[in-house]
Amino acid sequence: MTRPATPQDSLHLKIATRGSALALWQAEHVAAELERLHPGVTTELVRIKTTGDKILDVPLAKVGGKGLFTKEIEEALLDGRADLAVHSMKDVPTELPEGLGIRAILKRADVRDAVATVTGGGLETLPENARIGTSSLRRVCQLRARHPGFRFVSIRGNVQTRLNKLGSEVDAVVLAAAGVTRLGIADRMHVFLEPDAMLPAVAQGAIGVETRVGDDRVNTLVDALNHAGTAVCVAAERAFLARLEGGCQVPIAAHAVLDGDTLRMQGLVGETDGSRIIRKADSAPAAEAEALGRRLADAVLEAGGREILARLYAEGAE
Repeated sequence: MTRPATPQDSLHLKIATRGSALALWQAEHVAAELERLHPGVTTELVRIKTTGDKILDVPLAKVGGKGLFTKEIEEALLDGRADLAVHSMKDVPTELPEGLGIRAILKRADVRDAVATVTGGGLETLPENARIGTSSLRRVCQLRARHPGFRFVSIRGNVQTRLNKLGSEVDAVVLAAAGVTRLGIADRMHVFLEPDAMLPAVAQGAIGVETRVGDDRVNTLVDALNHAGTAVCVAAERAFLARLEGGCQVPIAAHAVLDGDTLRMQGLVGETDGSRIIRKADSAPAAEAEALGRRLADAVLEAGGREILARLYAEGAE
């Protein structure tokens, strides 16, 4: 007996994405999964240049604003140029435009940060005045606390562009392990920093799929991509960030791990010079993920994070 045809059998989906090699890898991965899980579905990528992609000569902390890597992509979703969007979740603001939502979060990759050095060894093999390339205040804060003699150089651009500066402009480059792994160049990194040594960015290593809230046809397909364990961890971390009203202008980090039905989480706020870091840990049932994130944020604020953040925002994180 022949199964009746359904709208899904011949559905063509347009996927909005940034144009970098890593963003395209992520979008192509989502496209392949959608086509694998839903025979008959076809996809195409819609490349969009975001504000964050256009402004490469200014550190992220100086650019300011939210949605530097998502705003133009979300506009494409809202005006119908795309049916869904693929993001690195660490780039997604905690507040989304009305009518849009993160529908699925894929299984998380390596959350760690990775380091490549001119010496081929760890950061301890570099001289005191070594130049460390990163545009992340989160990384600068934590590294300065351990290596106060290092000089930090803001480098922007895609993963390959930043790696190419090693040896000429900087003595070390710090990147997200997930990105170099997805691009197949993890062997160019010399050290991977465990979360105890370098707490990751909120949602680091997670890919998110954003859709229109009322688009039931697309949402039903995208639901199959969601990884429940990763989604719980990311929900806790994003609740932490939202409570702190944080962005790339301040050093904030958080990492949640699901252990059975228990969610264990660490979070921090620090001075940009590494002179003071407020780091707290807490745990809760997985069902209370967002409440855990907010409670941990409150603990960090009460321990001194409130004063740090107030000053940094007042100073423009300079």
